[in-house]
Amino acid sequence: MALNKSMHPRNRYKDKAPDFAYLASKYPEFKQHVHTNLTGRVGLNFKDPEAVRALTCTLLKEDFGLTIEIPLERLIPTVPLRLNYIHWVEDLIEGGGQRWGIDIGTGASCIYPLLGATMNGWFFLATEVDDMCYNYAKKNVEQNNLSELIKVVKVPQKTLLMDALKEESGIVYDFCMCNPPFFANQLEAKGENSRSARRPPPSSVNTGGVTEIMAEGGELEFVKRIIHDSLQLQRRLRWYSCMLGKKCSLAPLKEELRKHGVPKVTHTEFCQGRTMRWALAWSFYEDVTVPSPPSKKRKLEKARKPITFTVLSPTVRELTDKVASISSSATSSTDVVTAWIEKTLSDLRVLHKRVPCGKSEVSLFLTVVENSWIHIRNKRRDRGRQLREVPRAPPSGGNSTLQSSETKQPETPTPAQATETDSKTDTEESEVIATPQPESSSSTIGGAQASTNGNSPIQESGTKEVDQAVDNTACLEQGQENKVDSTAIALLSAEPDRQEAAAAAVASATTGEGSSDVHHFLFKCLMNVKDEGSDVVVEMHWVEGQNLMNQLCTYLKNQLFRLMVSPL
Repeated sequence: MALNKSMHPRNRYKDKAPDFAYLASKYPEFKQHVHTNLTGRVGLNFKDPEAVRALTCTLLKEDFGLTIEIPLERLIPTVPLRLNYIHWVEDLIEGGGQRWGIDIGTGASCIYPLLGATMNGWFFLATEVDDMCYNYAKKNVEQNNLSELIKVVKVPQKTLLMDALKEESGIVYDFCMCNPPFFANQLEAKGENSRSARRPPPSSVNTGGVTEIMAEGGELEFVKRIIHDSLQLQRRLRWYSCMLGKKCSLAPLKEELRKHGVPKVTHTEFCQGRTMRWALAWSFYEDVTVPSPPSKKRKLEKARKPITFTVLSPTVRELTDKVASISSSATSSTDVVTAWIEKTLSDLRVLHKRVPCGKSEVSLFLTVVENSWIHIRNKRRDRGRQLREVPRAPPSGGNSTLQSSETKQPETPTPAQATETDSKTDTEESEVIATPQPESSSSTIGGAQASTNGNSPIQESGTKEVDQAVDNTACLEQGQENKVDSTAIALLSAEPDRQEAAAAAVASATTGEGSSDVHHFLFKCLMNVKDEGSDVVVEMHWVEGQNLMNQLCTYLKNQLFRLMVSPL
């Protein structure tokens, strides 16, 4: 039932499929066709004509109070599909009141007039060329006491609208409906030359008679004949409509209407179960309201499955020692893993906040404003070089210790010494990356990295100061130090509803831009951390934005892997 969610909004089966178990318990004639599988689910064999007929008759009886008879040798309609067409006609003609319609080729079931008269009190002229279908349609109308609303007439072969309206000259009809024969020959009807090899075979049986499923030229030529009649009748009907079984028929028929200058044309899609149909409508009235065609983005976006990874108990024990210096309140395994994740997210400048959840789990809502987990080694190397180029403050009288240290200018290194220093720095940065710590300027969680460039204590102190700024989600750009406003971080932790303000602060500190990026983010996701035995499971649920959540998940898993394989 993949297409049920795309049914007409008023279709009663859109959100509630028929309950086969209930129907079987209420209608014995339907019960004999249902079966129960090993899981207890009640099903129906849609390739059995008798089962399909029993379902149609049962639904019409249960949901509309209609009692009908259908021969197995003629077309057995499906109720949800026909109901879609009825609701679309309601949209075309707008409003209630007395309405007159025509059903071209009503079939043995006479289902469109029966539904329209029962639901809306519409008057119908139902035409039919087949003797058996005519007799059954007339009988179905009479046994439901709807003869005053529905008139079934027998017409000659190839008769569509012109001959049928000769005796009805005084009526202006509101609409006409038609379910034309889809196929041009037996090969098409069997799907031998009209179905691609990749397309699965039909899931239901086709019981239609020759006049119901086949016509000269197929549905394309059949509907063109209706268009030809409409060009002569024009304003005798407010809306002309027909249903199509092939999407490829839609474009040439719309082109045919355009060539003849028809002013109002629209189309739609009927979706139900695994079946799709298309419908075309046109009018010569300028004052009619034309419903909008379905959006090209009709296809429903598939639900994204959560990304899950497991933190094994040995890794949790290893994390406990690392997290002890960050959070003394982390006692359970879930708290330990959550504290480590929060520290890693802070190092990545990923906005996060805790949200209400179950007792045995912790939930974090993440807002990612930049992709900070890629090219980290290059970024750290550039940052180290920027730190060495940060100009020292000019000497000033006020702090004697600082002043005396600043007045001592270090010797200018020779090119060979500079090359050696860069080489040592790159080597040490590679060692930092190989360790399992979060990507920050420190080599251990909560610790500070020692100075590697041999500068004075004042320069080393300045380096630690910049590292602290980086830990507070700031960055260095173009040799200048930009710090994130501490109030933005406070907003993130103290007032979750103002997270966007914090995001703007981080974006402003990173890019140097103003508040125009308040609503800018890459993606948002919900992260659940919960116990599963002695292990901890982390689930990431995508909320909105770009599909980059898997990259962040991979980064977190790689950090855990480095934690376990790094030398002690």
